[in-house]
Amino acid sequence: MQTLFKTSVVAAALGAAAISNLALADQALVPAQSAIHFEAKQMGVPIKGQFKKFDAKISFDTAKPETSKIHFTVDTGSATMGAKETDAELPKADWFNVAKFPQASFDSSTVKALGGGKYQVDGTLTIKGNAQKVSLPVQLTQAGATTTATGTLPLKRLAFKIGDGDWKDTSMVADEVNVQFKLALTGVGKL
Repeated sequence: MQTLFKTSVVAAALGAAAISNLALADQALVPAQSAIHFEAKQMGVPIKGQFKKFDAKISFDTAKPETSKIHFTVDTGSATMGAKETDAELPKADWFNVAKFPQASFDSSTVKALGGGKYQVDGTLTIKGNAQKVSLPVQLTQAGATTTATGTLPLKRLAFKIGDGDWKDTSMVADEVNVQFKLALTGVGKL
């Protein structure tokens, strides 16, 4: 009887784990409802841009956020600021060096629930081969089957060697860049 009980407990635990992993595997980014924008200042005037191509592999457990893993990639060649001349400069070596570094990435190391749908996601952001530890504040909201993650990541472009050469002069282009994101996800459990 005791062996049957232990076997039942183990089977139930394995079944729950399999269902949990299946639910996590179903999480997906909805690109049409997602956006990544960036804002900086050029000679004191705000300038804005966006990345048009990005992807994510997400394993987010609402019951145990500390076990969550997030891997995010951005195609640096998809950066646009809406002006043909500027867009032609962004892929060059001084800026994103797309030929050598076609993607930027973020890999989470810890996810911490702060309450009220707020989370702190710590991890490593790598741009142009330069890795920096970052702490990302994330707000999650749900509407139907879609969970939306929003937040802003302030960063220093020169720490990633974005704007090398003549563009290092921060009186021309400020070092501070704010990256705003809105990521629509499916398959996330109830918050």
